[in-house]
Amino acid sequence: MHKSKARITAIGSYVPEKIVTNKDLEKIVETNDEWIVKRTGIKERRMTKEDEHTSDLSYMAVKNLMEKYNKSVEDVDMMIVCTLTPDFKTPSVASIVQAKLGIKNAGAIDLNAACAGFTYGLYMANGLITSGLNKKILVIGAETLSKITDFEDRTTCILFGDGAGAALVEYDEEQPSFISSYLGSEGEKGKHLYCSNLSNQMFGEDIMNTNYIVQNGREVYKWAVTTVPKGMQAVLNNGSTLINEVDWFVPHSANLRMIESICERSEFPIEKTLHSLVDCGNTSSATIPLSLTKGVNDGKLKYGDKVLLYGFGGGLTHAGLLINWTI
Repeated sequence: MHKSKARITAIGSYVPEKIVTNKDLEKIVETNDEWIVKRTGIKERRMTKEDEHTSDLSYMAVKNLMEKYNKSVEDVDMMIVCTLTPDFKTPSVASIVQAKLGIKNAGAIDLNAACAGFTYGLYMANGLITSGLNKKILVIGAETLSKITDFEDRTTCILFGDGAGAALVEYDEEQPSFISSYLGSEGEKGKHLYCSNLSNQMFGEDIMNTNYIVQNGREVYKWAVTTVPKGMQAVLNNGSTLINEVDWFVPHSANLRMIESICERSEFPIEKTLHSLVDCGNTSSATIPLSLTKGVNDGKLKYGDKVLLYGFGGGLTHAGLLINWTI
């Protein structure tokens, strides 16, 4: 990574009001609270109303960011919304949020890297600002996964929730946030986690044509616990940093057992890990910004901390960033 000229200056989040507990799910599918907690660590998740969409959650996350840090977004010149659950195929969520915020001179794109979306979004923002193409970028990770979840499938409906997080990234040559990165993809394993409404084939193989998320949990788990520790080490190597110099590890909040395995394999203390899954479930691209916001609110994450972010999921894609916490 070239010497960064980009700084994360604010962060915010939003989750819908409606809470769905494990007890609530017991009434819908054959499951129970003890089984869900033991296997995933999740106790509850948030769910949007029928008329509440990804753009609404995104907008509220930005409003939260503005209020918490007294920030204006009128002069934002690029908006990147990371999501796999856009309101429409077109226009983009970014365009809808740009209109709601009244930002006049901003580019607007959606980025779909599934659960790695937010780390990819930050990576892009750093690149655009460091290259001199942009000065001030909003990166939003937002999902309404409840709208593509099959609530008759007990293996997936216990996992997913809705939420959004936003970060403001600005030009700052003196105090940049970004230290190093590492990105990857294993597209041949994409069939283990997908949602299709257009094709019933992938690489010539028949797949279930459904509007709902389909996941081979065992295969995704195996992939994550081997891929992420290697990726973490690659990020650290690229940043000439030792693992014991990292203050906080913020992985995608997929499953607590998965995070425990990743920490064990990478020899990183679980106590120095930030996640958002207990109360929010797996919110795909929103998990990392939700975790960061929670870390700030809980008084854990502090200015000057060295933080390792790692997103991983559908694609199968993954992306890690080592950053200085500059808020």
